[in-house]
Amino acid sequence: MLNNQQNLLPTKNNGRVENLIKSKVSLAPMAGITDYVLRKLVRTYSPDCLLTTEMISSEFLAQVKESVITKLDEVQHPINFQISGHKPHLMRAAAEFLSDKADMIDINMGCPVNKVVKGQDGCSLMRTPNLASDLVRAVKDGTDKPVSVKFRLGYTADEMNYVEFGQKMQEAGAEFITIHGRTRSQMYSGHADWEKIRLLKENVDIPVFANGDICSVEDAIRCIELSGADGVAVGRASMGDPTLISRIAHYFKTGEILNPPSLADKMSMLKTHLNGEIALRGEQVGMKFMRKFYSFYISEFKNAAKIRSVLVVEDNYDNIIKILDEIPNLVD
Repeated sequence: MLNNQQNLLPTKNNGRVENLIKSKVSLAPMAGITDYVLRKLVRTYSPDCLLTTEMISSEFLAQVKESVITKLDEVQHPINFQISGHKPHLMRAAAEFLSDKADMIDINMGCPVNKVVKGQDGCSLMRTPNLASDLVRAVKDGTDKPVSVKFRLGYTADEMNYVEFGQKMQEAGAEFITIHGRTRSQMYSGHADWEKIRLLKENVDIPVFANGDICSVEDAIRCIELSGADGVAVGRASMGDPTLISRIAHYFKTGEILNPPSLADKMSMLKTHLNGEIALRGEQVGMKFMRKFYSFYISEFKNAAKIRSVLVVEDNYDNIIKILDEIPNLVD
């Protein structure tokens, strides 16, 4: 078992970050996922974890400014706004615009999606570390808030430059790192290599959170043991269990493993999530937006695939609610 009384973060060069990161668990940024509604739902159960927004393009912010993607309310602090891009002047402008909203600004250097890396953003920046450093400095010029970076082990298995890259980001002024334990070429296949993260942790002085395949309290425990990281960032698993971050944090504080929510509780959370998206986006758009979440909420239960196949084509709100109310009976 881990020593739950250990200092949360290293003390060197991280005074500002230490004031923000009061939990050993954060919500990882996910494009099209960690929106206003999901963040608010996670916050309901986890009062002090660091939330992270979905990735926001600096090109988009230069044109649109305020939108659904930047929506925020006070309950969501502390919050890290993640931005993407490869043009220093636009990244600085994005940081300037978001500075009044954010407690921290994160730079996406890990997204593996083709359309992102082909545009020189995301994980492609691991192949251009000098440009990545320039982006860190540009963002720091645009904000007085701490700046963090999220990246992967490397672009390919033959280009695992994550240790040198992390050191370079620290030298440029990054104060916090989140690292996904896969390469870009792996996308989300295979398994996150938590052990490799230890080498990065041993070679930087700023806090490091490990990301990838944290799907349970037990996963988080094992990840910290193998990686030596200061904490974990939970991504996809939070899509169907908004309580997971709080339960992991509870373990790290107390050594107690709480039971996951019951099926009835998860259906209640799902309805809250659905209603929140409808309030944010309108009924039809909100219902369609929620289709990506259904399998995560019900995946572990009997007949989940059959139920999901019905939910993802249903476009009547009352019918969706009836199905959700019936799910506890359907999975018996």
